Amino acid sequence: MAKPPPLEQGGGKGVTVQAPAGPGPWLPWMRRALALAALGEGRTSPNPLVGAVVLDAAGHLVGEGFHARAGEPHAEVGALAQAGERARGGTLIVTLEPCCHQGRTPPCTDAVIKAGISRVVVAMTDPDPRVAGGGMARLRAAGLEVIEAVAEQEALQLNRAFVHRVRTGRPLGILKWAMSLDGRTALPNGQSQWISGPQARDWVHRLRAGCDAVIVGGGTVRADDPLLTSRGRRQPEPLRVVLSRSLDLPEAARLWDQKAAATLVAHCPEPPPAKHQGDATLEEGRRRLDRLGVERLELPACEPAALLEALAARGVNQVLWECGPELAASAMRQGCVQELAVVIAPKLLGGLAARTPVGELGLVGMDQVLPWRELQRSSLGADLLWQLIHYDPTETTESGITGSSPAGPPMVGPSTTP
Repeated sequence: MAKPPPLEQGGGKGVTVQAPAGPGPWLPWMRRALALAALGEGRTSPNPLVGAVVLDAAGHLVGEGFHARAGEPHAEVGALAQAGERARGGTLIVTLEPCCHQGRTPPCTDAVIKAGISRVVVAMTDPDPRVAGGGMARLRAAGLEVIEAVAEQEALQLNRAFVHRVRTGRPLGILKWAMSLDGRTALPNGQSQWISGPQARDWVHRLRAGCDAVIVGGGTVRADDPLLTSRGRRQPEPLRVVLSRSLDLPEAARLWDQKAAATLVAHCPEPPPAKHQGDATLEEGRRRLDRLGVERLELPACEPAALLEALAARGVNQVLWECGPELAASAMRQGCVQELAVVIAPKLLGGLAARTPVGELGLVGMDQVLPWRELQRSSLGADLLWQLIHYDPTETTESGITGSSPAGPPMVGPSTTP
């Protein structure tokens, strides 16, 4: 990355400046901060991804940092600590508005002011109601120059999951499946391992590493006995979640071994005593999970929307749906899926009874069909990866949720998108 020229100090004290239309001298530094922020992917929830760069009074790099994990120092604090006295009179470039409230760590605005910074360049406003512009107002009140909206769309895209959770009360949902050229996810006899090749499966492991939770239904546990880990690509592994109405789950399953990763089973509320007699399977399922030491979560309704609201309350920003067709359809009907990651293998499975990726959506007219916009097509060995985002033409990109970059790790192989 080319280094911007040294920057003149000065500028109005306590002034808010909107980023110029052109790239300006701050854009390369902000992109460096965004690259730093991305290093925390999969480990910062419920917090956002944040990176920061500190320039001294002559415009030279003297400090940088990123938020590595919830509860640990924020990016600004780390960058300022590295810069030390060299930060005085300099510029802080940060991907998210500095916080101004006491959380697990003290307000970052206090650290910025104490460091003697003269100018703060911010990519995006923090949508958290506890901040929401208050951080920049605090800096301006202390006499600092504040420049806003530098690489704003890139920052919104990077933190689209955090933004989505804060604004909707639910994590961002990615639905992933692998299928054949004729749209089958399994043979008529149910066999599905493996439709996709090793490169595609490796990409999925890396996709999981960027998510806070991976969700399946009870049918997937019974049929596939999945492991649902990133294969060591992140620690701790994402939470493995099973959504089951009946709790008719096997006694032995790889998900019950929680040395590899934590598992949560979400289920329906306990029925009133008068109905217990006819609900022996559910009661036995509860006892089995308790005996195995698997955490249970009783939902007010055994539905995807209720599950996501409960996961959001636990600080989950992004989930990956790796479920069967009926649960996938239910998640889509309830607005729990914002992005698709579809692996298409050059194989024909055939069979009128073969399983398809998505079950009944309840559509009766083409005007009801959900619109999806292509983000990228890429090669994963012999397979094609097609990534799409739910697109509403009436929405703007201001929310940062309808951005133009796909979720997940970098693509392997050439992109076929112009």
